[in-house]
Amino acid sequence: MQLKDYFKFNEVLTYYFRKKDPSRPTSINLKLMHGINKISIIIFLFCVLVILYRFLSRL
Repeated sequence: MQLKDYFKFNEVLTYYFRKKDPSRPTSINLKLMHGINKISIIIFLFCVLVILYRFLSRL
């Protein structure tokens, strides 16, 4: 694998900005699961930015 393969954010961006498929069944459990996944991705990316900032500020 090349280095550029590790920095593909297409999956993350399409997860947030995709259209809803009307043929897929929806339930409250599925909606809650996707909501929690979106929140956890945001928190993870924020923590990565904080870690990078702290690392770069100590140099």
